[in-house]
Amino acid sequence: MRPALLAAAAVLAAVLPAPAVQPDGTRDLFNGKDLTGFRNVNCAPGTFFVKDGEIVTTGNPTGFLATDKHYENFELDFDWMHVEKKNMANSGLFVWGDPLPAVGTPYTRGIEVQVLINFAPKDGWATSHGDIFSIWGAKCTPDRVHPVNPKMERCLPSENRVKGGGEWNHYKVIANDGAIKLHVNGKEVSGVSKSSPRKGYLAFESEGAECHFKNVKIKELPSTNPKADEVAKVWEGHVSLFTGLDLTGWKTEAGAWKAGGGVLRATGKAPLTSEKQFGACELIFDWKVSAKVDAVAVPVKVGGPTPIMVSLPAGAKGGGWHRQTIRREAGPVGPIVFPPMAGLELMNVFVKELK
Repeated sequence: MRPALLAAAAVLAAVLPAPAVQPDGTRDLFNGKDLTGFRNVNCAPGTFFVKDGEIVTTGNPTGFLATDKHYENFELDFDWMHVEKKNMANSGLFVWGDPLPAVGTPYTRGIEVQVLINFAPKDGWATSHGDIFSIWGAKCTPDRVHPVNPKMERCLPSENRVKGGGEWNHYKVIANDGAIKLHVNGKEVSGVSKSSPRKGYLAFESEGAECHFKNVKIKELPSTNPKADEVAKVWEGHVSLFTGLDLTGWKTEAGAWKAGGGVLRATGKAPLTSEKQFGACELIFDWKVSAKVDAVAVPVKVGGPTPIMVSLPAGAKGGGWHRQTIRREAGPVGPIVFPPMAGLELMNVFVKELK
C-alpha cells in the first residue's frame, strides 16, 4: 500500500470506534465509561462506580451489581485487583444468579467464583485463590471432593496463582451446560458441574473491601437448552428502597430506627416512613422479630391509610427471616410505613410501581 494510503488508514483507525463484537463473537460487557448494562441491586448509589476505565466497589454495604440480562453458556474474561495488601479482602463473581437477594441475606442464589486475597483458614475449608461454590440454594458438583467436608459443594483450586493486593489478576470463566471452569492468570485451577441454576444473571460482589474490575469481555456460546427449573428468576422491575448503610429515602424520629450492615432495626417509638409516595405497587421485604416471639402481627402501610397485617408463617417462630410480598393494585397515593415494633428488623426492601 502506498505511504499516503497507509497514513489515511491509520487516521481512520484512530477515529473510528472499535467493532462492538469481535470476529470470534467476543464483546465488551463493560464499556469502560459507565455502568450501562448493569443494575445496582441492593447497594448504596456510590457503592459501585466507574473510574479510569474500571468498575470500582467500595465494599460497603455487602451486595451485588448484576447484568441487565440473563446469560447461559459463555466465556467471560476480566481483570481484578484488591487494593488491600495485608488484611483479608473479599469480593466475587456470581454466576447464574437471581435478580434479588435470597431471603435474609444480601447475596443472590447462584454459583460464586471467589475473588479473595489474604485469607488462610487453619482447617483448610477454603482458600483465597480461586474457589468455586454454590450459595443460598443453588447446587453444583465440585470437580474434586472437598478435603474437609466431602458433602461441601466447593471446589478448591489445584494451585495458588493469585497475586496480592495492588496487583492485577486475570480470570477466565468458562461456563457451559451447567459446568464452570476457572482459569487464574492463564491456567485452569478449579471447576464445578451439574449446576442449578445454569442460566441467570452475572454479578460483581461488594463485600467489605475495595475491589477494581476492568477489561470485562464476554463471548456467548450456543445454548444447551436448560429446563425451566434450571433457569434463574427474571427481574420484574423491583428497585431497592434501602441503601444498606443509612436512612436515606426514609423519615423517622431521631433514634427511632438504626440502619447499617444491610439491616433496618426499630429502636424507638416512631414509625419508619418512606419519603416517596406510592399508589399501585408491589412491596417485597424480609423481616424478623425476636426469637422469644411465637406469634406476631406487623401492621404495614403501603400507600393507603389502612395497614396490612403481616404475620409469621404457620408454625414459624421468631428469630428467622421471612420474605413478605404485598401487592396493592389501586387506591390513594401515600408512603410506605413500617411500625416501631420492639425487635423488628428489616432488609431487602424492594418496590415495583404498577401501571
